[in-house]
Amino acid sequence: MRIGIGLPNPVPGVSGTRLVEWAEHAEERGFASLATIDRLGYPSHDSLTSLAAAAGATSRIELHTNILLAPVYPAVHLARAAASVDQLSGGRFSLGVSVGGREDDYAVTGVDYTRRGRILDEQLALMHQAWRGEPVAGGDNPVGPTPVHDRRVPVMVGGTSDAAIRRLTTYGAGWTMGGGPPEMAAGMVPKVGAAWREAGRVGEPRLAALAYFSLGDDAEQDSRTYLREYYAFLGPYADRIADGALRSADAVRGAVKAFEDAGITELTFDPTTTSLEQIDRLADVVL
Repeated sequence: MRIGIGLPNPVPGVSGTRLVEWAEHAEERGFASLATIDRLGYPSHDSLTSLAAAAGATSRIELHTNILLAPVYPAVHLARAAASVDQLSGGRFSLGVSVGGREDDYAVTGVDYTRRGRILDEQLALMHQAWRGEPVAGGDNPVGPTPVHDRRVPVMVGGTSDAAIRRLTTYGAGWTMGGGPPEMAAGMVPKVGAAWREAGRVGEPRLAALAYFSLGDDAEQDSRTYLREYYAFLGPYADRIADGALRSADAVRGAVKAFEDAGITELTFDPTTTSLEQIDRLADVVL
């Protein structure tokens, strides 16, 4: 299983220069990938801009959005931006997308929350058309650079609905679980694999998951505060998420085994504080 680490782009107070330092150090310590999570109705650094900066600061580590709330972005802009990050990174970028579940992310952009699934379907079709170099949306020219590999940016699809599985088998390189326990992954992996084969897709899908962490007593309070604020819209359930973050070496190792047993092939440990020591503490446990 490939082990990645998140970029703390949504953690309150993180500076842009810290994100670049984080990317450099994550690559130095040998993590396989670097991922962002995404919201618009919350003070955070833009995912694609952050990964573009990370691309310029690194040369080997893979880059992912895990996940991006695609329907809140104009489709042509998203196709162009994703292809640009793909080019800037030399083909190290994967675009993880889903519809999300927070209405405020849609309210601040004026996008109809109730149409988010249909919007994503339209976006995926348009983006792949654009990545092939075809004119889109009535234009006469291509709208962006050609992605490095196979004239497409690899897309990871998030979600557990039948619609999400359909998007995966039609457009995706794999499935990503943007949060949840190994038991949830274990229930989805067979479903994803069966749908993949039924659709006649070649090979095996990538299977990714995310787990929050903080290591060290000095990081615990900041970690809990951040997660409670980030998930405040869930009410009391936010405390369960804050309590569920992995906060010991044994818990981290246990998560690696449990997700691997569930069939996950790519696991991202998402940070809940911004100290560079978190990279070293995690690397010492899992690498």
